[in-house]
Amino acid sequence: MADTIQQQLLIEQRVANESKSQLVAYLLAILLWGLGVHRMYLGRWASGLIMLVLSGIGMLTAPILIGWIPLAFVWVWAFIDLFLIPGMIRNDQAVIRQRLMAGHR
Repeated sequence: MADTIQQQLLIEQRVANESKSQLVAYLLAILLWGLGVHRMYLGRWASGLIMLVLSGIGMLTAPILIGWIPLAFVWVWAFIDLFLIPGMIRNDQAVIRQRLMAGHR
């Protein structure tokens, strides 16, 4: 019994050590607004690169006014991400926890 509790404590400590920081994710999301860096930090490389490309296209084409469409889309997406960051981190922690528990069996 004490052995399983100790294993669970070790697993939770490893989960806390290996998971991404919510503070860092929010700082990246707010300071680098719309560039997708926060998504890349959280391991969602494809969507982070899509945000980066859409932001780049929007910034390059903003002088001819068509660029405001992708920029608006990315800004709304980045705002919604502010509410999704905690869930992304919880999902990543669950994956780490499953991986560690499978290794202890």
